[in-house]
Amino acid sequence: MPVDVIYKTKAAATGGRDGSARSEDGSVDVKLVVPKEMGGPGGEGANPEKLFAAGSSACVLGAMKAVSGKEGVRVPADATVTAEVGFGPRSEGGYGITVDLTASLPGVERADAERLVHAAHQVCPYSTATRGNVDVGLTVA
Repeated sequence: MPVDVIYKTKAAATGGRDGSARSEDGSVDVKLVVPKEMGGPGGEGANPEKLFAAGSSACVLGAMKAVSGKEGVRVPADATVTAEVGFGPRSEGGYGITVDLTASLPGVERADAERLVHAAHQVCPYSTATRGNVDVGLTVA
């Protein structure tokens, strides 16, 4: 399905999971470290799963704000979305990820919050990109 692109950005990685990644404008500039659980040295640094978690949580919260008017639910200023990304081997071969998203909307009725989160999940570009490929859990805290 074609996308009418309104924004593009670039980032490059060197060294794979044990190197660095930097956006074209330098606003993202991270050291990459393989976690001990994946056979690496661990320590300070990011990895693709941490970056995906940050992007997913921001994207879903942005989508909640985008659909809030249509859903009739105000997103409080202190709302948060936490994304927990898991990594592991797939039974079909190769590796895959899982994503568990937890939204906290203080002061919003649970049913309204759940409706908003599910509506946001339908329009969020990260959700669209992973739908059918990644196990995603949605929870309202």
